Amino acid sequence: MPPGVLAYIGDSVFELMVRRHIVDDGLRKLQDIHQKAVSLVNAASQAELLREIEDFLTEEERNIVSRGKNSNTGNIPKNTQMIDYRLSTGFEALFGYLYLCKNEERLEEIWREIMIRMKEQ
Repeated sequence: MPPGVLAYIGDSVFELMVRRHIVDDGLRKLQDIHQKAVSLVNAASQAELLREIEDFLTEEERNIVSRGKNSNTGNIPKNTQMIDYRLSTGFEALFGYLYLCKNEERLEEIWREIMIRMKEQ
């Protein structure tokens, strides 16, 4: 499947995981939920998350990230650095790939690793 399609699906998968986490943490006001989600579901944050977990990924997963990162997915938003946009596309491609392969266990492992590393910051 083309990396852009993987990233398209992965963007939704990641956002759903973020929203679920935020609600599970107890936030109930929609504005608060939205602001927290937007702080994590953007190119800069996703690029940073990828940098944090890159050593946790398998070789196959790194290859998927690389394919996503190097794909031509269209216009880069004005407020986003090109490197962050490319890294976030790779990050999303990974989530899309794992979801479409029905590898929910690995998605959850990566999610837990993200949570661990975010708490360490």
